[in-house]
Amino acid sequence: MFSTVSAYKNQHYSELKRECLQQKKLFEDPEFLCSNRSLFYRTPPPGPVQWKRPGMCEAPRLFVEGISAHDLNQGEVGNCWFVAACSCLALKPQLWQKVIPNWKEQEWDPDRPDRYTGIFHFQFWIFGEWTDVVVDDRLPTINGKLIYCHSKSNNEFWSALLEKAYAKLSGCYESLNGGNTGDAVVDFSGAVNEPVSLETGSFRTDSKTREKLFSDLLNVNDQGGIISCSIAASPHERELRLANGLVKGHAYSVTGVRRVRLGHGLLAYFKNDTVDLIRMRNPWGKHEWRGAWSDRWGNVLRTFLCVFCRMSFDDWCQNFTDVDVCRLMNTSVLSLQKRWREVVHFGSWIKHSEPLRNRSGGCMNHRQTFLQNPQYILDLQDEDELLVSLQQRDMKIHRAHGQGENLTIGFAIFKVELNRKYRMHDIITQQNVATSSYINARSVFLRKLLPKGRYIIIPSTFTPGILGDFMLRVYANQDLICRELDVDKPSVRCWSSFMGYPQVVTQVYVHGAEGLENQDSSGGADPYVIISCEKNSIQSEVQKDTRDPQFDIRAIFYRKKPNKPITIQVWNSNVVKDQFMGQVVLPAVLKDSADPQKLQLKKRGGQRDGEMPGKISLQIVTVRELTAM
Repeated sequence: MFSTVSAYKNQHYSELKRECLQQKKLFEDPEFLCSNRSLFYRTPPPGPVQWKRPGMCEAPRLFVEGISAHDLNQGEVGNCWFVAACSCLALKPQLWQKVIPNWKEQEWDPDRPDRYTGIFHFQFWIFGEWTDVVVDDRLPTINGKLIYCHSKSNNEFWSALLEKAYAKLSGCYESLNGGNTGDAVVDFSGAVNEPVSLETGSFRTDSKTREKLFSDLLNVNDQGGIISCSIAASPHERELRLANGLVKGHAYSVTGVRRVRLGHGLLAYFKNDTVDLIRMRNPWGKHEWRGAWSDRWGNVLRTFLCVFCRMSFDDWCQNFTDVDVCRLMNTSVLSLQKRWREVVHFGSWIKHSEPLRNRSGGCMNHRQTFLQNPQYILDLQDEDELLVSLQQRDMKIHRAHGQGENLTIGFAIFKVELNRKYRMHDIITQQNVATSSYINARSVFLRKLLPKGRYIIIPSTFTPGILGDFMLRVYANQDLICRELDVDKPSVRCWSSFMGYPQVVTQVYVHGAEGLENQDSSGGADPYVIISCEKNSIQSEVQKDTRDPQFDIRAIFYRKKPNKPITIQVWNSNVVKDQFMGQVVLPAVLKDSADPQKLQLKKRGGQRDGEMPGKISLQIVTVRELTAM
């Protein structure tokens, strides 16, 4: 709510309106002319177009009897996705009052017609920034009727004017032909969009998976989120009406998610019979689901169900194929509701002939160049569910020039060394804990439960050498420390000749141990491991009540004195005093094997040759080139 707003095309609404009032004229937008160029780039409308002001009807209004999800009808352009998003927007006062700022001031005043200047403005969240878009009120018509999005009331114009502002952002009206409802919702709200495929998941066959999805949707809906759905269609099937009343290739706005108790009175309460229901709206304002629950509602359900399209959740999963779940991420410190912690980074995929400076390496299929992409390091202090959204710039404005296709983008997350602070140059033991899908969509989303540790997020295009800008948003329940890694190795300082400079770099991975000595009466132990090199050390988490712990810990050391060994010690955690359980001392020289090893634990001090119970599994790699790992 403290975000600033930038003026699109440097057009400031208040200044332009003041100028029109002073000159007693109606505003004509020089940045979006009443011309064919503003209408189309390839396919003209089906008839001669006249641009008319709302004064063509009697008593024009921005809103007639308030704003409603049922105000809207789709026009000639195939932008049902945008109309569906508008329907969702109309249900959220806190959102539409941001998108349509100072709506009372913009509304027609029948008592002061001299104050009307024909100028309106709307705000959209574009690539991480709220943008104010100014338009005049001249709208395209054929035979005196609006040809694009319009309200059911002939004298209501908020949807037509909002669409004009969005078309201006996109270059022309035709650029709105074909799009994604989730993208429009993000532009209306700054939400995070999670696409869900009902076909590829097990939602249709597994009741537990379906129940989990319904609970998620119910939670998103209750917290003010926005949901839309559609049925995938081939090009020749678009807008095809099915026998069950649904339309393929058509975006539906979900206007309600509810678990409804069946029956009446105390008997129904104690029987606890419920049904999971979804309520939707078709942007056409007609054609509805003909199956179960379509027209046989009880009186007790009437307030929830007496709208256009409603069906059971099971039928919804069986008949729809794609869902966009848009979460409104509450990051306000003043909120009493659940608060997310957010980190936002803006970056670019850029090409350079020098590998260390190249930042367009493609996906993991291109192992030689993948790590040349931008890298972002992230620390989690506790186990947490991480939400990651990668978004590229909107490409619709380039459609007129034949360049309106989205890049194919995605990202990978690696669990890395606890002490890593330079860019990763090779994947040795680092664990790829999550990879998003790579798709030519404006945004890609991933949810993943991750344990405590240090991670690197690597956003990329699918193919190397592709250029573009991106926005990376990361959310968690805990405070986040996330920054871009832009340094490849330790810097040479003026004092390096006296203090020394690293000669080699060593990576240590300790997988676990087995057969450790009993440390308590129950026959168990609470072991942890410490990896030490020169004056630096890394400690793992304590593994409770086990003699065969899995440490899964990594460390990297830039070593100034390669002749000094690396020590790995196992300790038992104790309330009074921790007990030493054994160690291994490794020379970690260049000629050592880089293969996984299982080593016997030894005593320390002057008794290094004495064995202790247990073995430790590890892998250690040493190289001379500091940018080799």
